[in-house]
Amino acid sequence: MKRHRYFILNKPINMVSQFVSTHDVRLLGSLSFEFPEGTHAIGRLDKESEGLLLLTTDKKITALLFQGKQPHSRTYLVQVKNKVSPETVLRLSEGIVISAKLGAEFTTTACKVKLVEKPPTIAESEIPLHKNVSYSWLEITLTEGRFHQVRKMVAAVNHKCIRLIRTNIEDLDLSGILPGEVKEVSQQYFYYKLKL
Repeated sequence: MKRHRYFILNKPINMVSQFVSTHDVRLLGSLSFEFPEGTHAIGRLDKESEGLLLLTTDKKITALLFQGKQPHSRTYLVQVKNKVSPETVLRLSEGIVISAKLGAEFTTTACKVKLVEKPPTIAESEIPLHKNVSYSWLEITLTEGRFHQVRKMVAAVNHKCIRLIRTNIEDLDLSGILPGEVKEVSQQYFYYKLKL
């Protein structure tokens, strides 16, 4: 039986989370890494988002991670325009109404939100901010992943998302992996860190 392979990518900005597209966009295949045939991304990060993206040839992982009975946490570092108040942090953590498909609304599940400093391990943005722009960094850990959920959450409290970086899925993180780099790990490590 063919052995499955497991990869951790620190996805750079301006890259889509797929190998094929009908649009003229930067794809995963442009990375300087030879992925085996049948590799696919588990979950996605939109083009403007950065950070932890998991890839594998193991098709059952997506169902185990995102469709199983046990919810799995995802942590994001979010840089937003203007200063965020403690009251806003509380509103976000308690659950907030965001837009959903076909004009519907959705109330997010309670989650962990805290104000943080930008970790020194996070590279500077490719798009520098004007020196007079005020901003805050939030760390948001949630167990659901609606379309553009984190961006919609901060927009719902009147803050524009400047950067969105996924740092963790459960205990898998970006330790020692620079933007654009790929790290291959064992099946045992992958399952253990994802609590599968």
